[in-house]
Amino acid sequence: MGSGFAAARRPGTTTSPVALDRAGRLAFNTGMIRVTDHIAIDEAELSEQFVRASGPGGQNVNKVSSAVQLRFDVRGSPSLPNDVAVRLMKLAGSRLTNDGVLVIMAQRFRTQERNREDARERLFELIREAAVRPTPRVKTRPTRASKERRVDAKKRRSAVKTLRQGRAEE
Repeated sequence: MGSGFAAARRPGTTTSPVALDRAGRLAFNTGMIRVTDHIAIDEAELSEQFVRASGPGGQNVNKVSSAVQLRFDVRGSPSLPNDVAVRLMKLAGSRLTNDGVLVIMAQRFRTQERNREDARERLFELIREAAVRPTPRVKTRPTRASKERRVDAKKRRSAVKTLRQGRAEE
């Protein structure tokens, strides 16, 4: 009959909460936005508000609310693992409110739809960046040769300075 993806889109058919996407991987029902392989965010967790954009635009800028203010509650999100949420809060910087809400302002484009897509993509990019675990630093010790080079350089420098002192006394 077709793939599970096509059946999920056909009107009048019942679907399970989990379906297959085009590549045959597990995909969540509509309403869930896939960010990474392991993280999907419910659409209800995103709050959008359309405001007037600043900057040039002639008379149109005073009439149309094309800028988007996207809000995502990082602290209260059940979709994000704790370690990802902590890293996301660090990455957000000044875009994070005291309540743990990430606010992304998008006003690059002239239409609400493109600004909306831009804000969402910027949020998802931040989440993808926060999802990458930092590699722990491995302590290394200086080699014997590097220690010897350092000591030799100090001896040479010391010899130069003692030679200079000898000339200054004459």
